[in-house]
Formats: sequence, C-alpha cells, structure tokens
Amino acid sequence: MAGGYVMNIQDFSVNDGEGIRTNIFLAGCPLTCAWCSNPEGQTLQNAMTSYMTVEEVTDKVKKQMIFYRMSGGGVTFSGGEATVQQEFLRCLAGRLYDMGISLAIETCGQFEFEEVKDILGKMDLIFYDIKHMDAEIHRTFTGMSNEKILSNVTKTARLGIPIIIRVPVIHGVNTDGGNLERTFAFVKKEAPMAKLELLPYHTFGEGKYAELGMPLPPASFQTPSQSEIDAWYEVARKIGIETISYR
Repeated sequence: MAGGYVMNIQDFSVNDGEGIRTNIFLAGCPLTCAWCSNPEGQTLQNAMTSYMTVEEVTDKVKKQMIFYRMSGGGVTFSGGEATVQQEFLRCLAGRLYDMGISLAIETCGQFEFEEVKDILGKMDLIFYDIKHMDAEIHRTFTGMSNEKILSNVTKTARLGIPIIIRVPVIHGVNTDGGNLERTFAFVKKEAPMAKLELLPYHTFGEGKYAELGMPLPPASFQTPSQSEIDAWYEVARKIGIETISYR
C-alpha cells in the first residue's frame, strides 16, 4: 500500500486557499532555504515526521469533508516540497480528486515538469514560490539555482489552472537591487493570469531549529513593514498584476 512521510495534517486552515481547508504537510525538500519555517521538512525522516499510508491520510480527510462543503474549501498539499514524494502525492491526489475534494498545492517549483504534470492537472489552485531572480543569490540562500524554478513557472502557467505566485519578502535576502520589481515583471510576462501574494518574513519556526539541533536563520533577516508590503503591492498592480492575501 502506498505511503509516505508526513510532517503534519492541519485542519481548519484558512490561509492556503478558499474556504476551510486541511493542509497536508509532506516531508522532503530539494531546497534548504535559510529562512525555512518548516526545517523538519527538509528531510524525509526525523523526530518530527511520521510514516502514513494513503488510507490513513484519506481517513483523516474524510472526517473534515462537511467543512469543505459548507465553506467551499478542500485540501492543500504543502511541505517541505510536496512533489518530492511523487508517488505518494500522486496516489493521494488521485484518491481525493475521485472523492470530489477541491485540491490545491504549494510548491517551490523545483521539479521535473513532465513527471508531475498529471498531478498538477488535478489541482484547482497552485501556489508557486519565487524567492529570488538572481541564480547565484538564489543558490546562496537555498542551496540551488533558480533556473528550473523559473522555467517551470512558464510551463505551469500553460496548464490554465489558477496560479498564485508567492514571494517571501525578506530584508537581507530579496528586497534590494530591484529584485522584487524584476520578479513582478517576470510574472507578468511568463504567467500573465497569475495573482501575487507577498509573504513577510516571520520567525514562527525558530523553536524547531533548536529541537533539530540546527542553527537559527541569520539575524540579518528582517521583516518588512506593512507599509513597505503595501507599496510593493502597488508596484505590481501598476503593471497589471492582481494581488491577493490569505493572511
């Protein structure tokens, strides 16, 4: 029976798609973002992950279906990076799709597009992260170049599924040198129907770093003010990008 490693199954979420949702956090990630709020998701097995079968996950989801129907909600696959456990995700998505549950996914975009195209095709909404436009700066902060991530934006947009581009906004990482303006221009060109959500840096996950024996994110990372976020949203809107916030 298919199964995989799960960090958490969070019911009654309202931050990651429409209505009341269940977030399924799948372990494993190709990136090692220096600001990661779920560092336990960077590996498949550790003290904060557990092995679950598709049946076990589906049984938990079934208990929440009344809330999805009442609110227009559903299930959001998150991580880590949900596409790392490709077969587990494929089986889960297929099962929940057949049950008529609305599906969304959060992804960093570091995947082989042709391998996951069928999974993405079952989604009603795709949240897609863009962390930095410069390949080497991206590698410095995440451990990998952004080349595949950016090329997959174009391919994913062509699926015709609603996309929300999410940008973690972090002073000390991606707010200087015109990077955000370049990000918006790229999104407008390559995913013209996508909406934009800016996610200000937060330190909610710092307790996990201590538990895992990992060093904390650098103190140089700072959270932008709401007025700064609003100003960047205005820049995006001026070039024709629709903005959205689930926070």
